[in-house]
Amino acid sequence: MKTNTFALAAVTLLQLAAAQPHRRRHHHNEARQAVVTSVDYVAAPVVHIEVIVDQYGNAVSTAVTTAAASETAAVQVAASSPSLAPTSTIVAVSTSSVAASSASSASAPASSGSSSSGLGITYSPYNNDNSCKTQAQVNSDFAQINGYGLVRIYGVDCDQVSTVLSAAKAKGMKVFAGVFDITQVNSEIQTIISAGQNDWESFDTISIGNELINAKTASVDAVVAAIGTARGLLKSAGYTGKVVTVDTTAAIIANPQLCKASDYVAANCHAFFNADIEASGAGAFVLSQAQEVSQACGGMETVITESGWPWQGSANGQAVPGTQQQTDAVNSLKSSFSSNIILFEPFDDLWKTNNAGTFNAEQYWGFISHSS
Repeated sequence: MKTNTFALAAVTLLQLAAAQPHRRRHHHNEARQAVVTSVDYVAAPVVHIEVIVDQYGNAVSTAVTTAAASETAAVQVAASSPSLAPTSTIVAVSTSSVAASSASSASAPASSGSSSSGLGITYSPYNNDNSCKTQAQVNSDFAQINGYGLVRIYGVDCDQVSTVLSAAKAKGMKVFAGVFDITQVNSEIQTIISAGQNDWESFDTISIGNELINAKTASVDAVVAAIGTARGLLKSAGYTGKVVTVDTTAAIIANPQLCKASDYVAANCHAFFNADIEASGAGAFVLSQAQEVSQACGGMETVITESGWPWQGSANGQAVPGTQQQTDAVNSLKSSFSSNIILFEPFDDLWKTNNAGTFNAEQYWGFISHSS
């Protein structure tokens, strides 16, 4: 076995002791709401975490040590991995070490079907005036997207399942499709089935709802029921892949039923909405959040389904928008995760509306191409 060690600030490992700031995601024709965040802070002890993974990158167990300067007590938390490979690697996450370049070793287990890389990227097929992009426009966008094995979309309007599937297949990418309105789960699943044309090998995951519990727009029972309905319809159509719901880490930890209903934990997490995190610390913060939610869900595989940094907007404490800050944040995320993260987002979304609750940055998260 070998041991890789890298740095994480201890306060990022105890974020659940403070309020977690998360923005509400805004999508096509969705009502805009300002989000007001209140954060309390607590002192953090020295924390040492050892994540044991097998030779394939699958988590085996996690050892957590919390101590003052002279304390060395440790608590072992068992993971629920169904099988163990013959050999294992210990990946140590220590607040006292500074080898940050090893962070990619501790990313979550690789998701299935990412052909170009273990990284994913989000995509929204809307023009600045809210109109739908044509197949040619979607193809043009995808010509600028390179080095990603998966693309995440959020709904079925604008014929996006068909247009994105076509563009993604040409790039060797799989599709993470989504049902946006769970009250229309039957019709939206049928749209996905029709667009897929039994080509289920091109789909990585299908999500049912996005941050509905965090936004208080649906109950946990309603989300779980929608997942069950979708799973039944998809199975009947021959789909045997992953079905999940996506929410924030805080919402998932508070509602473990979401874990149980999903095939893996799918969580959105943006370091920008924590006022104590600078851009260069985005990767370490998001990784600590992924580890927390995985432990809360009994060691389940965890995928960060949105994470990024705006290049324009208002400052949120130490979280400052900017072109260099965005570059630093994206590089930090990529170095902390070799897989199981979907970066948000390639292009600016001028069809959205900026507001003070999201630090006037709602439109400016594009990291491949800026609007101005």
